[in-house]
Amino acid sequence: MAGFHHVEIWVADFTVAQPEWSWLLTELGFTSVSDWPDGESWAAGGAYLTLTTSPNLKGTAHDRRTPGVNHLAFKADAPERVDAIMDAAPEHGWHPLYVDRYPHAGGPQHYAGWLENSAGFKAEVVAAKS
Repeated sequence: MAGFHHVEIWVADFTVAQPEWSWLLTELGFTSVSDWPDGESWAAGGAYLTLTTSPNLKGTAHDRRTPGVNHLAFKADAPERVDAIMDAAPEHGWHPLYVDRYPHAGGPQHYAGWLENSAGFKAEVVAAKS
């Protein structure tokens, strides 16, 4: 049996991160399954994603260009769904990336959009193959 059980993202400021991630995860079909003052877990497809702060956090800045996770890629159904998410993203704290090559920045057969939030986390929203 393969697949992720969960992903945990540590954020420096949960009050800023929560509305950004909440919007994106809701748009992608995730459901909030638990929350606490400094965190929240979202589930979809048998796995979950947790956003939280930690007293063990070192530093306050995320840089996707250093060793570690560069981005998370999410399934988004049809290309029209990717377009709708990309159009609405700036109103919810997400900045579109690679706009000059959208929606094929990953190649001619790859329909996707890339977003970056206020903390520098990058998310890819990928259309299902038709």
